[in-house]
Amino acid sequence: MIKEKTHMIKRAECIQPLPCDNRMWTKQFILAVIIVTILAVVSLFTGVYDIFKQEDGLRMVFITRIPRTVVLLLTGAAMSMAGLVMQLITQNRLVEATTTGTIEWAGLGLVCVYLFFPAPSLLLRMGGAILFSFTGTMIFFVFLRKIKLRSSLIVPIIGMMLGAVISAISTFIGLVFNMSQNIESWFVGSFSSVQVGRYEYLWLIVIITILIFIYADRLTLAGLGEDVATSLGVNYNRIVILGTGLISLAVGIVAAVIGNLPFLGLIVPNIVSMYRGDNLRNNLPWVCVLGMGTITVCDIISRVIIAPFEVPVSLILGTVGSVVFISILLKRRRKR
Repeated sequence: MIKEKTHMIKRAECIQPLPCDNRMWTKQFILAVIIVTILAVVSLFTGVYDIFKQEDGLRMVFITRIPRTVVLLLTGAAMSMAGLVMQLITQNRLVEATTTGTIEWAGLGLVCVYLFFPAPSLLLRMGGAILFSFTGTMIFFVFLRKIKLRSSLIVPIIGMMLGAVISAISTFIGLVFNMSQNIESWFVGSFSSVQVGRYEYLWLIVIITILIFIYADRLTLAGLGEDVATSLGVNYNRIVILGTGLISLAVGIVAAVIGNLPFLGLIVPNIVSMYRGDNLRNNLPWVCVLGMGTITVCDIISRVIIAPFEVPVSLILGTVGSVVFISILLKRRRKR
């Protein structure tokens, strides 16, 4: 029995037969941090407003450019972490906030907040998005446990179908109560409105990251399944609820401040797991850094592709993410 538990613990430390490097500050990681830092600097100096030639250029840097860059980094880390934790809990590579209906539930929460409070504060919108995203994600997990799935491909299909239903309900409420403009602005995820006083709640993502680090080993064990986690002394249901709560906090905060950012939680965790295995504690720094870099690159492209106008970053993310999603599906089909 002791030998069996020891074998399970070793398996939990590195689920896939890939080399588990416990060192964080490797040459590759330092290079990734440097690249993300360079992208952040480029983001500071990218835009229609010329901060060098205008008298209030320095003031505009602190009002819009620095907040926007900070939000890019925090949002990239938040959505990537949410996708990683969700993939561990469901034991499915194709799962993230976009493919489980979580983001649509957050949107429904925002619609309900606008329905009862015509001019809600940012904190109130965040509360509604977090509450509904948690409820919707738990419904999705309960639904998965009640049915038997013959293929892992069915999981994201069920999630997207559920998300489509919730999105239809949000649209119906918006049409009936004349709130279509609020729904449309939320679905167009963009960083153009970020400025001082409208992004500070995103710093809560730092606390969420610390909590995920603290519970990283238990979340990794939960990714091995209920039987294995229970045999190793982990309360599976409790850790699933904790993971769902952290996911809902991250998605709800981002949904209230920025809007819908599709497929970010799908792209980054799959790339990291492909090269580093499934250990959450070892992968989390990489997921955060690559998520920051991905969203920053997409935002820079959105600002320069049709300058002086700006394309919503959700359009760039959706295009890239859909290509990656289809590539993963085709790769799985070839293996089978």
